Amino acid sequence: MTREETIEYWMEKIPTMSQMDMARELRFAPAGCPLFSTDYPLYMVFKKRFDELGGMTPEISRRIGF
Repeated sequence: MTREETIEYWMEKIPTMSQMDMARELRFAPAGCPLFSTDYPLYMVFKKRFDELGGMTPEISRRIGF
């Protein structure tokens, strides 16, 4: 997948993700995941949406585990 395709994929996916989906991605994403890489402009979009949904709460943290 090209850089542009990766950005397009995540820009379409982020608005559809639930708080739980985002918490799992945040906790379990592999190293180099484009969502959290400074090489991609995705983190701020992800963070804004996740914060709007309530972010990482203690309950969600317990539910997704380690």
